[in-house]
Amino acid sequence: MTQIPPLNSLRAFDAAGRHLNFRAAADEMGVTQGAVAQQVRQLEAHLGIPLFERLPKGLAFTSSGRSYHGRVVTAFEELRAATATLRPEPGRVLVSVTPTFAAKWLIPNLPDFSATHPQIDLQILATEKVSSFHGDGIDVAIRQGKPPFGAALDAVRLFRQEIIAVAAPSLLAPHGLPLSRETLSHLPKLHDAHDLWPAFLRELKADDRGGHGLRLSQTALTMDAALSGQGIALVSSFLAQRDIAAGHLVQVIPETLLGDQHFYMLAMRGPKRSHAAQAVVEWFAAKGEYA
Repeated sequence: MTQIPPLNSLRAFDAAGRHLNFRAAADEMGVTQGAVAQQVRQLEAHLGIPLFERLPKGLAFTSSGRSYHGRVVTAFEELRAATATLRPEPGRVLVSVTPTFAAKWLIPNLPDFSATHPQIDLQILATEKVSSFHGDGIDVAIRQGKPPFGAALDAVRLFRQEIIAVAAPSLLAPHGLPLSRETLSHLPKLHDAHDLWPAFLRELKADDRGGHGLRLSQTALTMDAALSGQGIALVSSFLAQRDIAAGHLVQVIPETLLGDQHFYMLAMRGPKRSHAAQAVVEWFAAKGEYA
C-alpha cells in the first residue's frame, strides 16, 4: 500500500496552498514560517516531486501541486464533515434544500428566522442530490415529491405544486394582460429540467410557436432569465410571490397547472431531534401554506 504522508505535512501544504504564502499559512496554523516551509519540504521529499515554485513574493503551484492540493482540500473537508456528524455542535442545524428553493424562498426569509432564533446556527446545504440524514448529518430537508417518504421520517407538506407562467413587465409592455393564448404561443419560453411547458400548453389547448427558447438546468435560472426580460418562465407560485409583489414579475395568464409533486419538509422521527432542530421544523411549518 502507498504510505499516507504525515498529517502535519498535509496540513501545512493545505494552508500554504490556500494562501500561496508560507507566512500567512504559519499565522493560520499558529506556528513559525520556517516550520511550515519545513513541513512542505518533507512532503515534497516524501512524494518525490516539487509541489510549489518558490517565488520572491510568495508561492506558485506546480501542475502536480495544484492537482494534489485540490484533492487534499477535499479530503480535509470530508474529515471535518465526518467529525461534525459524530459530534454535532449545540445549536447547529443543517438543512438540505434545492438550489432554487434556497435562492428564491429560503434566503429571502432568513432574516425572519435569524430575528426569531438568533441562537441557532442554521447551515444550508443547497443541492439537487438526495441527502442522507445519517451519512450527511442532515437535520431537516425540503424536497419536492409525494408520500410515502419512509417510516423513519416525519413529513409536513409546506407548499403545493401550483405552476404559473410569469414574465417581466418589459416583455409584456406591447401586449395587454392577461395574455391571449395566441400571444402566449408566440412569445419565447424559458425551459428548466422539469420541462413543464408541454403539459401547461396542453391544458390551455395552445401551441408553442415561440422558437426553441432558452434551456436552463434550474428553475431559479429560468426565473432570473425571466426577470431580465428573456422570456416566460413556469414556476411554482409560492417561489414567485415576492417578485410578483415587488412588480418585478407578472403572472401572464390566470390559468395554472396543478401537479402532485408538492414541497415537503422532512425530518427524522423520534426523540433524538435536538431543541434547535425542533425549532427549525416549527419555523418552516409556520411559514408554509398550511400553517
